[in-house]
Amino acid sequence: MIQKGLKRYVIAVAVVIFLAMVDASVSLPFIVLHGLSCDCSSGSGDANFTDLLTRLSDSPGSCLEIGNGKDDSWSMPLTKQVEIACEKVKKMEELGQGYNIVGRSQGNLVARGLIEFCDDGPPVHNYISLAGPHAGIASVPYCDLIVDVCSEINDIIKKYLNIYSDYVQDHVAPAGYIKNLEDIKNYLHGSKYLPKLNNEKPDQRNSTYKDRFTSLQNLVLVMFELDVVIVPKESSWFGFDSDGDSNQSLPVQQTKLYTEDWIGLKTLDDAGKVKFVTVPGEHIRMAEPDIIKYVVPYLKDQPSSVQIINRKTMELLHP
Repeated sequence: MIQKGLKRYVIAVAVVIFLAMVDASVSLPFIVLHGLSCDCSSGSGDANFTDLLTRLSDSPGSCLEIGNGKDDSWSMPLTKQVEIACEKVKKMEELGQGYNIVGRSQGNLVARGLIEFCDDGPPVHNYISLAGPHAGIASVPYCDLIVDVCSEINDIIKKYLNIYSDYVQDHVAPAGYIKNLEDIKNYLHGSKYLPKLNNEKPDQRNSTYKDRFTSLQNLVLVMFELDVVIVPKESSWFGFDSDGDSNQSLPVQQTKLYTEDWIGLKTLDDAGKVKFVTVPGEHIRMAEPDIIKYVVPYLKDQPSSVQIINRKTMELLHP
């Protein structure tokens, strides 16, 4: 009986050792971050989109709501939105070993805030950006949807013509990423979100933001050919810069953000980790075949042996 028990024990140990040597797969969860005038309520477009991605990828997904959905997407400054999102992801136990992000429109700036600003947050592996205003937009979009806060937002925009005033910056979320190329001085001085996110201020560049951004395994930047919401649409590829006399786009590789590598975009690109994707259609209207081709592969199972970096100590972790 002792010999049989010992034999079983040896076999069990051998099995454990064998399994430990084999690369198992783990299904990383993902979150979806919605854009302006959107929310995560049941039956909404973003909730349905999250369900679709879960079904297509077989990975668990959550639509992450911030505050009061549609209203706060307009009236809550992005700095505050990121603070709330950061605390939420840190409390989601299922994200502890890392997660992927799918951002939609303005939600991409919250996504990047999670990557760059969220101290002690779980690591982000793959980040898929759908129509993100990463390099800014030329003007504040007019709030014309059926949202309670719309009339108030439009009154603020009309009353306070200086988009970089403290009041507008603190009460109109899109004001945080408006870039007037003919007034870069006031943009850098008054804009409270995008210059920090993009490490644009020469005397305030933070290497931690760059280190965290370059820790991504994959960055997928999707631009929509008929997008008239993100203006210029090339901002979805970071293609918007102050080298010029008017609000016009530059190819991303010609922007200072890229050539001087302020946030590590060039580093990621040189490593083959950036995918610049163009799809037909209007703003965030993505056909299912394109979703399957450009989004789903980055949400599927990932090898458990992948290296994960502790963003506080910059040491390697193991799942």
